[in-house]
Amino acid sequence: MTRSKWHSLLLGAGATILAASLMIYPQTSFDASLRGLSIWWEVVFPSLLPFIILSELLIAFGVVSFLGAFMEPFMRPLFKVPGTGGFVWAMGIASGYPAGAKLTTRLWSEKRITTIEAERLVSFTNSSNPLFLFGAIAVGFFHDPALGIVLAFAHYASNFVVGIMMRFHGKEEDSPSVVKDTRSLPSVRAAFQMLHEERLRDNRPIGQKLGDAVQSSVQTLLMIGGFIILFSVLNEVLSLLNVTEALAMLVGVFLYIFQFSSELSVPMVSGIFEMTLGSQLASLTNAPLKQQVIVASFMIAFAGFSAQAQAGSILAATDIRFKPFFIARCLQGCFAAIFTYLCWDWLYQPDGITVFTPWSEQSNGQKIWETFLSLSPFFTLVMLILSIVIFHKRALRKVPK
Repeated sequence: MTRSKWHSLLLGAGATILAASLMIYPQTSFDASLRGLSIWWEVVFPSLLPFIILSELLIAFGVVSFLGAFMEPFMRPLFKVPGTGGFVWAMGIASGYPAGAKLTTRLWSEKRITTIEAERLVSFTNSSNPLFLFGAIAVGFFHDPALGIVLAFAHYASNFVVGIMMRFHGKEEDSPSVVKDTRSLPSVRAAFQMLHEERLRDNRPIGQKLGDAVQSSVQTLLMIGGFIILFSVLNEVLSLLNVTEALAMLVGVFLYIFQFSSELSVPMVSGIFEMTLGSQLASLTNAPLKQQVIVASFMIAFAGFSAQAQAGSILAATDIRFKPFFIARCLQGCFAAIFTYLCWDWLYQPDGITVFTPWSEQSNGQKIWETFLSLSPFFTLVMLILSIVIFHKRALRKVPK
């Protein structure tokens, strides 16, 4: 058989096995679906939606062009992307996966960046947000807010290094979208003129811009929720079929080379598929804390196949290739693990007060995280209802009278 036929056979067999497993283990699959839904409902949706809506409005109002003019002297020499990439990078850090992919495709579709520039940009603008690193991982799983500093430094430092490395991607195909003089900053007047012209080109009323931003953001997050639930079930099914244990044996050999505890092999395999579950399992092992955090740092930077699939589905509607993004995730995972190891003795102060005062005490950090989890479902419900109302009103307008 040809390679294409083998590919079809493997995909068909995999889907059949998954469907059969759902029928054989219905209760376990249902519980896994609920866990995935809970993560999306309580954490992902309320933490991502405000940033995605805000970013859509900032693009529509021309603020991105204004900021891009000032970011050009920084972004172009370092990362070989336009200044508008600085906005995508900042929003990606603030909101988390997969906001960077969403905003990159938006800039690409508006022809503000070329395909090669988009592939460079998306490779380092997708990262975990500080709330996830400090709240879910450091406080929620490890019950130690001091670890947040270590995780954040390793995560964002590795993100920066990957961005520098990916500037060499596509050198032979490079054709910059707009070549500007990066030796000096533009005047405020010139930058404001760009903002004004950008706003005039988008002649939609403000109400329509807001409605479009809400509807587009909710649709994206619904897609993300589907991936989270799917990979939550897939992870559970692989565990039931002993596939996770088989893969863990291979990972165990790799961990043995670096003299890591074999207990981290199963969490690492789970984290390759879904980073949140893998990080939680790593925190529950009896391995040394430093090893637990290094493995968790790798999984968070790698992002797991779940988050990668979310970004891949967004990129699929464009000419932006997924392969550079995947390579960047592998690189960032390795760099994050190395940086965690190198900065451990320097940054980890379990008895000290961190520079992030809200997280300086166990009780304060836990309180902030629990408050977020208690309020987030109500926010998710309200925004879903609002999205349905907007969609219904627009559908009625299209119906001929």
